[in-house]
Amino acid sequence: NLIFKYLQNKTRVQIWLYEQVDLRIEGQIIGFDEFMNLVLDNAEEVNLKKKTRNALGRILLKGDNITLIQSI
Repeated sequence: NLIFKYLQNKTRVQIWLYEQVDLRIEGQIIGFDEFMNLVLDNAEEVNLKKKTRNALGRILLKGDNITLIQSI
């Protein structure tokens, strides 16, 4: 499972959000479940339109909001 590999290797990932094309979430996956809910550490909200970053810390991102997960 690719998500488990990202978790094991502490890979920093970028997550594209469902129906929010201007926002991305970046962070390290430290947990997930069968619904693809993710716990991210050192998470940042990246606004592509404004070119800003907002530190979020540790967050739970619901799987419904995820369109794509890629390593960065």
